[in-house]
Amino acid sequence: RNAVAFILGLPLNMDGSEGPRAQASRTFARNFARISERPIGLWDERLSTAAVERALIAADASRAKRAQVIDQHAAAFILQGALDFLGRIADENAPDEELPD
Repeated sequence: RNAVAFILGLPLNMDGSEGPRAQASRTFARNFARISERPIGLWDERLSTAAVERALIAADASRAKRAQVIDQHAAAFILQGALDFLGRIADENAPDEELPD
């Protein structure tokens, strides 16, 4: 309800090309944009599940627990990547403030 924007995973192929799943995601984003006033961004989700799986294994999560939470953690991983990127852009574009003497 209080979202200011949406980030959707874009399932690119490992070589960076777009297959049917990526095209379906783009179609979903276009359709969703028609009913939402909020901006929608697409974020490369390659290797997000693999990264989360490694982290869960390192945390000694059981196979059953990993299966239960992997999608939620991958979504959080994708969102965090997008937020980190946007934060870096904001920092780079922030005006330099003069420090008082």
